[in-house]
Amino acid sequence: MQLLRTPDDRFTDLPGYAFTPHYQDIPVDGQDLRIHYVDEGPRDAPVVLMLHGEPSWSFLYRKVIDRVVAAGLRAVAPDLPGFGRSDKPASPDDYTYQRHVDWMRAFLDARELHDITLLCQDWGGLIGLRLVGEQPDRFARVIAANTFLPTAERPPSEAFLNWQRFSQVVAELPVGLIVERGSVRPMTDAVRAAYDAPFPDETFKAGARKFPLLVPTTADDPAVPANLAAWQGLERFTRPFLTVFADGDPITRGADRVLQARIPGAAGQPHTTLQRSGHFLQEDAGEELGDIVVAFMQR
Repeated sequence: MQLLRTPDDRFTDLPGYAFTPHYQDIPVDGQDLRIHYVDEGPRDAPVVLMLHGEPSWSFLYRKVIDRVVAAGLRAVAPDLPGFGRSDKPASPDDYTYQRHVDWMRAFLDARELHDITLLCQDWGGLIGLRLVGEQPDRFARVIAANTFLPTAERPPSEAFLNWQRFSQVVAELPVGLIVERGSVRPMTDAVRAAYDAPFPDETFKAGARKFPLLVPTTADDPAVPANLAAWQGLERFTRPFLTVFADGDPITRGADRVLQARIPGAAGQPHTTLQRSGHFLQEDAGEELGDIVVAFMQR
């Protein structure tokens, strides 16, 4: 596996993201895959694990991290392999759904993270909810934000299919512009550039290109059996489970109601719909989301 590493100077002076970088190597195919992560707040405080999605990185959570740390909690936000400051496998064939679940499980094992509060959005939920279903005792509570665990039982939305097609045919994948268009509130040039920072050129975007194709949309998808098995775990998950969805996300609209109906821990929770927010609700309403996380943990 050929691994690419974005030069460090691409990550200088990013707005609102002055966090110290941390790295964890995990063994993959006889070599080390380096995963970058933010780790802020007291090391003995309750952990909020923030998993981002496609095509963003931990920069997306910067406003949430500030709120969580200010409340005395510990924020851990890794960059998925292929994104952010983490190593980027160069070939699209290196990216599979199962590999990313395995890589993130290995990261949690290496960092010895337990009693986790999971905050997950987009692909962060496809990976994170799999882990919750498979290892429920590792998680103290879950906040699912604009995400789902798909099993191809329902046809994908037209909005998702349009995104999937676009991601494969566009000559240059405009990552910063994608995040901007998936948000509702205005974005500065500096913030847009920060989303582009991990990708000096198209050779670094194999993961960003491949992820839309890895979402299970047909019954014969190789991820479907594992996701169905994970749902069995989720349907027995009685610890607190909160949904925080945006009012302006056409891709995941309605998935919150399914999660609330099927997961026992969702009963009686203060589920929230954020107003004037899009798919990247951390960008649109990061401070509000951070406050919701803190309040949920203090309940």
